[in-house]
Amino acid sequence: MESSSIQHNPQRHRFELETDGKLSIVAYHKVDDDTLALTHTEVDPSLEGRGVGSKLVEGVLHYVEDHNIKIVPLCPFVAAYLKRHPDWNRVVSTTHSVNDF
Repeated sequence: MESSSIQHNPQRHRFELETDGKLSIVAYHKVDDDTLALTHTEVDPSLEGRGVGSKLVEGVLHYVEDHNIKIVPLCPFVAAYLKRHPDWNRVVSTTHSVNDF
């Protein structure tokens, strides 16, 4: 399995990862200057079960931490990832919550 690095595509409001020529994404909308609501994760069906979604979400979490951004995990996949990796709760917004949306 050949993966590129996570790319931020602000024009399309998403993070992208190409794996074996297939694009996987985490879509978001900007809540404010310091917060992104992660709304949807999509992995090509041929790549499911191979850890691509987890690698993508982890890359997004590194990006937001490196850029001092917080997230609101509206996407069920992202929320599940955070439950499995609670140390990443450090990037979850304390100002905005899932209930705000």
